[in-house]
Amino acid sequence: MEFRHLVSFITIAEELHFGRAAQRLHLTQPSLSAQLQKLEKSLGVQLVARNSHEVRLTPAGREFEQQARQVVAQLDRAAQVAKATAEGRAGSLNIGYNLPASRHVLPEALARMTERHPDIVVSLWEKRTGPQLAGLADGSLDLALVYGHPSTAEFRYRRLLHRVPLVAVVGRRHRWADRPGVPFAELQNQDCVLFAREQCPAMYDTILRSAAETRISLNVTHTADDPGATAHMVSVRPLVGFASLPRAISMGMGVPGSSSVAVKLFDPVPTLDLHAVWRADEPNPAVSLFLECIESAQLDDARALSA
Repeated sequence: MEFRHLVSFITIAEELHFGRAAQRLHLTQPSLSAQLQKLEKSLGVQLVARNSHEVRLTPAGREFEQQARQVVAQLDRAAQVAKATAEGRAGSLNIGYNLPASRHVLPEALARMTERHPDIVVSLWEKRTGPQLAGLADGSLDLALVYGHPSTAEFRYRRLLHRVPLVAVVGRRHRWADRPGVPFAELQNQDCVLFAREQCPAMYDTILRSAAETRISLNVTHTADDPGATAHMVSVRPLVGFASLPRAISMGMGVPGSSSVAVKLFDPVPTLDLHAVWRADEPNPAVSLFLECIESAQLDDARALSA
């Protein structure tokens, strides 16, 4: 059974006249009759009854017409979706993001993406920088919104217009807990808790770079993989951890009843830039469409701030 045979049969069913059906299909009547015969032979049933006066569908033909229309419509839809996906007008997009991106990048960019490209299904995955970059590498993510950017030719990146400060995280009983801010150099005499570099390379490097600028060495005595674990550790030990300011706020650090406090760092203030990162050989055209939505949203924000 061939697709063109289904189309020819549906045209015959609509016209109930071989001459008009052949004309619509740009076929000769003998060619159209031959296609119908092949279709009926493949099915083993008669679909069309005709004589010198009329052409009509058999009961089997009427039932087959309904099913054939569904098949043709589904194939047409599949072709449309494939074409739209190739052009970036449809398909799917898997985006990784961190907390600052969820607050300052995604809301407006997603709204514009939905408005401009409603047939693209966007899936969101909150992850730290390291797991996001791993997701890009293995293809489970199409776009990553992360701190910093990789320096390999495997990825491309774009800096986003948002800078994120880092803060120290201490327990309620720590001697820094009531201070509004602490010079970075005072970390010299503190036991610190730090995460593995692969979890968030840019944050890790920023912390160590700030230490180098102030000519101190950090005394890292404990490790923790995430801010939640850091908050638990500093609440029971006289340790100093690190978190982004948005993460500290989201975790309620410093509010009544919390066991940990966020303390500002200065001289220098360690900061991170947000970046959009994608594969250099990215085959998904929806990535560039989403980047356009991010860029236009940020341009509007910049105009609003300068007005």
